[in-house]
Amino acid sequence: MLETSARLLRLLSLLQARRDWASADLAERLGVAVRTVRRDVGRLRSLGYPVHATPGVSGGYRLGVGAALPPLLLDDEEAVAVAVGLRSAAAVSIAGIEETSVRALTKLEQVLPSRLRRRVNAFQTYAVAVPGTGPTVDIGVLTTVTAACRDHERLRFDYTGHDGADSVRTVEPHRLVSWGRRWYLVAWDVDRRDWRIFRADRIRPRTPTGPKCVPRDPPDGDVVTYVSRRMGTTMWPYQARVRVHAPAEVVAGRTNGLLETIDEHSCVLTLAGDSLGVIVVILGLLDVDFDVIEPPQLIDYMARLADRYRRAAHPSTPDMIDADPRPSKD
Repeated sequence: MLETSARLLRLLSLLQARRDWASADLAERLGVAVRTVRRDVGRLRSLGYPVHATPGVSGGYRLGVGAALPPLLLDDEEAVAVAVGLRSAAAVSIAGIEETSVRALTKLEQVLPSRLRRRVNAFQTYAVAVPGTGPTVDIGVLTTVTAACRDHERLRFDYTGHDGADSVRTVEPHRLVSWGRRWYLVAWDVDRRDWRIFRADRIRPRTPTGPKCVPRDPPDGDVVTYVSRRMGTTMWPYQARVRVHAPAEVVAGRTNGLLETIDEHSCVLTLAGDSLGVIVVILGLLDVDFDVIEPPQLIDYMARLADRYRRAAHPSTPDMIDADPRPSKD
């Protein structure tokens, strides 16, 4: 009886590990005859597991979707990976998922063998996550957006731009992308007839979704490439273009900005940031000569900054610098 029960658990684990199994493959894995596999499948069905059979000479089995969630069978490495993933999920920027992850982790730890519990506890004790300070996104927004992507349905939502302006957008959603601690929707904007990137925490979906739309090829041939390029410039409130007096290959190793080669001695660099000060710092770290092309505000900012540095380099009271700052002793 114990041997049969162990074999049933092993069979269930195999059915959960792969979508389709041939009867002969299952029999070989379990070390039994095909008819024994057939009897064991019948026992699983009597326990409520929806195991579907494929008829024919090369027929097999598939574990279907049931009305209730069956217990999962995990090997040691899978159990540790799930536990670590749940612990990491408690620090993500999705509203409401922290408590759910902790509850699921508590349930999992209660059934973990002591040898695995020690490994999981070591991770929890010695791996520290820095609390995020950025905005959080409601998990309902994420599921609504991803469902529209899956079903190829248009999505209408209220959106707040980085300048605080509200608008109603109609898009053909393509992919939801995680970048740092934020989520972004890459979608074709129907009204603007172009690809756009929307921050998920600023999206307020309108229901219902629809109508259906024909899937488009991803921008730049790859959504990751597109997001990487756009996030480097256009997603920031401040942008600048400068002519750098150095070859593009030299500048490329010092910044993540967009480069356009002019000739073998110079290039145009496009930078972006959340302030002009950040852009100036990046330019200073290049340690090469450059000319500002745009915007004019950057030229004014750098002129004021140059005056400040000039005053710092040539103070009006040099004797105060030469004085010994240590207190005198009587």
